[in-house]
Amino acid sequence: MVMPALAILIGFVGLIWSADRFVGAAAATAYRAGMSAMLVGMTVVALGTSAPEIVVSVMASLDGTPDLATGNALGSNIANIGLVLGITALVMPIPVRFSVVRRELPLLLGATGLAGYALANGVLGRFDALFLVLLLGFSLWWLFRADTPDENLAEVPDMALPKALAWLAATLILLVISSRFLVWGATQVALALGVSELVIGLSIVAIGTSLPEVAACVASALKKHHDIAIGNVIGSNLFNMLAVLPVPGLIAPGIIDPAAGERDYPVMLGMTLLLGTLLLWHRHGNIGRLPGAFMLVCYVSYLGWLIVSGNPTGLG
Repeated sequence: MVMPALAILIGFVGLIWSADRFVGAAAATAYRAGMSAMLVGMTVVALGTSAPEIVVSVMASLDGTPDLATGNALGSNIANIGLVLGITALVMPIPVRFSVVRRELPLLLGATGLAGYALANGVLGRFDALFLVLLLGFSLWWLFRADTPDENLAEVPDMALPKALAWLAATLILLVISSRFLVWGATQVALALGVSELVIGLSIVAIGTSLPEVAACVASALKKHHDIAIGNVIGSNLFNMLAVLPVPGLIAPGIIDPAAGERDYPVMLGMTLLLGTLLLWHRHGNIGRLPGAFMLVCYVSYLGWLIVSGNPTGLG
């Protein structure tokens, strides 16, 4: 039990330290490159924190388990809204800019709807996957085209662009490594206490794969880089739908687990619509602690439903 406990401690310390500097590097990158914090959150930060999901989906598809890759994409979106944004709003109310509602939210809603269309017939083929990847290309073009640099970014570290990019890459790697330490340690402790592997997978591992997003978003909110926090969640979900979900369709096209379309996609759609409603309702205000608590309750309820129903298709 000593090594798992030490791994948990190292993981937590590593997450806290690296998240703080990761957000600072992201803000400096935005400032030096003439990009808005929202765009950096939706692209650089979102792609970085979604990298584990992309790798998992590729490996699962190559190993002949495409359902794991499909569930990984759907479950990640549910966790990003219910767990990541919920915890962030509980820690610090998140201001919402109208530009998010006008520009970024329609992209996420459109990608979510088209992903549902691709899954509707129970088959994820190469045409579906290619269509989603093309939409990713369009989304990135649209975001860069419509971006306007921030005039004032709070707490921007004084560093040149090459140094900011180097810190961004290094701290992202440390974020992922720290989360792996934490997940391994917590899993070993749970097994020693007699907790079932199913419950471990549904809780510790699922939450662990979302820890980079949680750490980055909370650190962004505390440093008042709220656009990075919102952009990270929206951007990560966009990447999950248009970069992670197409992977099994490209590598191992075929029939998907019916539960993905019948249970997990409707939950993901509902959580996405909830996020859209909150952004519209608070477009000139803050997403506060009460909505944050509600999102977290929704996520915990989903976990409970999966434990009762069994056969989870993915959560991280």
